[in-house]
Amino acid sequence: MSGERQHDTVILVPAMRLSVVIPVYNERATIHAVLDRVDAVDLDKEIVIVDDCSSDGTQAVLQQAHAAHRIILFHETNQGKGAALRTGLKHVSGDYVVIQDADLEYDPRDYVKLLEPALAGRAQVVYGTRFATGRPPMSWRYWIGNRLLTGLTNVLYGSRLSDMETCYKLFAAKALEGIRIESNRFNVEPELTAKVLRKGYAVEEVPISYYGRKVSEGKKISSKDFVSAVWTLLKYRFRK
Repeated sequence: MSGERQHDTVILVPAMRLSVVIPVYNERATIHAVLDRVDAVDLDKEIVIVDDCSSDGTQAVLQQAHAAHRIILFHETNQGKGAALRTGLKHVSGDYVVIQDADLEYDPRDYVKLLEPALAGRAQVVYGTRFATGRPPMSWRYWIGNRLLTGLTNVLYGSRLSDMETCYKLFAAKALEGIRIESNRFNVEPELTAKVLRKGYAVEEVPISYYGRKVSEGKKISSKDFVSAVWTLLKYRFRK
């Protein structure tokens, strides 16, 4: 055995803070578990929670969830996911921002995967794709809708995305500068994608885990949101 001293490789991770924005509407059954899972991720982070006028007791749960690293905001009227994100983004202070739904479809442990390309200097915008290993556990209706919307995004904006509609979108703070969310509902997903692509940012995708819930379990997106998403993609592509 050699007497030479063995040196471990040390990887220095830049100091940074992650802002997690959580829009919430009628998620009393899951919000506590989601917050626990976000808290369990070993990163310097702040959590900005926006309750969009829940009526199922979610607000009572959040009233008991205050902590030093959490900002909890309440809408007086129900406006939609986009409106909740618009409110939440006004209060972020981190170097990076990630969107987290308040159900249990996405796993916060994947934040590390999302951050890796950003911290390595490869991307300012990173999406978590649910399609890296084939069709994820979602209904055929949602699968077909996602394929069509993602394909339309790629045609209109020259991108190569596999999952435009993913919740897990991570942005460097500077990538969001100058972007004002106009959409109130679920069409915020194509709006954000359209605007960062038009600003010239390439989106890198990383594989994530996913458990798709059913409408009977509380899933809220509908066919009218598909039509709105198509219109949103067209509008921001051709707006001067």
